[in-house]
This record gives sequence, C-alpha cells and structure tokens, in this order.
Amino acid sequence: MNQIQLLLDTIIKGLQEKKGRDLVAVDLREVAGAICQYMVICEGKNPNQISSLSDSVWDMVSKELKEKPLSVDGLRNAQWVGMDYGTIIVHIFMPGMRAFYRLENLWEDSKIKRFPDVD
Repeated sequence: MNQIQLLLDTIIKGLQEKKGRDLVAVDLREVAGAICQYMVICEGKNPNQISSLSDSVWDMVSKELKEKPLSVDGLRNAQWVGMDYGTIIVHIFMPGMRAFYRLENLWEDSKIKRFPDVD
C-alpha cells in the first residue's frame, strides 16, 4: 500500500472513530491544477464534535504514521475545520456550512467515494 493511500485510510479511520457523518473522499488525482490528490469531507453535529473529529485525525495520523498536518484552520469557531496534509486536505463542517459551500459539487466530475456512517 502506498503512503498516500495509508494516510487516506488513517484519516478516514480517525473520522469514523468519532462518528463523523456523511464522509466522502474526493479523488482529485486526474484533475489538472488540483492543489491536492484527495479531499476528505465530513460533518459533525456541533462545534464540540468537530473539534473531537479534528483531534482524532491529528492523534491517529500522528501515532500511526508519525505525520502532522502542515496547517490546521478553523478550530477557534469549529464551524469548518480544515487540515492540510499536503497530498490530502480534510474538511470537517457543521451541516449548514457544508450545505452552503457544497465542496463535493465543485468536484462532481471526480471520483467520489462515500463511506458508511458508524453508529
């Protein structure tokens, strides 16, 4: 398994561990000029869960792969947290923010993999 796929799998695992909802991975590898290879998008019910989701990703990737994000933005308000791992960008939204920005729709011509919600 290559390093990018391992990172993607670990990010997904971290989001599922804290019950991130409506989780998708957008494959941007064939999109000319894309700023990353994958975009992972999910949502949390409230700012506390959004913070927990980002903490879970940080902890799991750091522990299992010894990597830290290049940057993390949005933790102050926890309405939309972005985590930049270089090849993968993670977006964790409040439902209203996600509906407003509709990132998946911007990349709808890309391969989008949906992951089941974990209860």
